[in-house]
Amino acid sequence: MAANHGPNVPPNSTGGRIWARTNCIFNNTGRGSCQTGDCNVVLQCKTYGLPPNTVVEYALDQHNNLDFLDISLVDGFNVPIELSQLSSGCTGGIRCTADINGECPDELRAPGGCNNPCAVFKTNQYCCDAPGGNCGPTNYSRFFKNRCPSAYSYPKDDPSSTFTCSRGSNYRVVFCP
Repeated sequence: MAANHGPNVPPNSTGGRIWARTNCIFNNTGRGSCQTGDCNVVLQCKTYGLPPNTVVEYALDQHNNLDFLDISLVDGFNVPIELSQLSSGCTGGIRCTADINGECPDELRAPGGCNNPCAVFKTNQYCCDAPGGNCGPTNYSRFFKNRCPSAYSYPKDDPSSTFTCSRGSNYRVVFCP
């Protein structure tokens, strides 16, 4: 995952997540917090960011020498995002640029973003975490899907939300395109 104006993913990475953090304040020792995407009060994330956050997920050099990519709204939404390929051999670029924060249902509103229903309601219907669980779309996931059709809107949303590229492709992630 190469970027024109930012850090590159370390060599030999096989997968990861990229998200924006907003309204952050850190001291000179790297301790602080962010309104969205916070990483447990540290500047250098060692865990996933806390919702709400718009996430790019990638798994590189997987089945049939393909890279698998997606934009996920499963953890909610904080900023518009675009994932584009800088080489050929991909099934397409992915964008989520809708005004989700402005249109967010009241019960999902959070400072700086639009929360995912799992974080708000904490039930299997929205979290899909029961062993062998097979949750489906809900009115809340449809809210996200209608605004960003190519993004994951709930955990089992694979068929319409995972994109592939040939192994060794380069990508660009743009926040607020």
